Amino acid sequence: MLSDSDIQALAAARTIDITTIGRRSGEPARIEIWWFHIDGEFVITGTPGPRDWYANLMADQTITVHTPLGDLTGRATPVTDDPTRRRVLSDPALSWYRSQAELDRLVAAAPMIRIRFD
Repeated sequence: MLSDSDIQALAAARTIDITTIGRRSGEPARIEIWWFHIDGEFVITGTPGPRDWYANLMADQTITVHTPLGDLTGRATPVTDDPTRRRVLSDPALSWYRSQAELDRLVAAAPMIRIRFD
């Protein structure tokens, strides 16, 4: 379990690397990505469109997050309910995404997962 100080340190690290399991290859796939700590949860989202990281996580929810505190393993679950998606995408920390697409389009089509650590 993460301590409050661990959560604060992780939340301050906006850019992280994640490793997913390739849906076709079965091999680890590592990428750099932004994440956010919103309403007590770690969330990864993106602009609408196909994303390999998202497709990989829909096939295998295992995720490794490479952080300044070390590698953390967890499970990624899609965020599908519109009220939660709207609340996350309306957060000031995600203003860049809203400059890329209208909020309604983001709510309807942006890939979004929440991470629960083991």
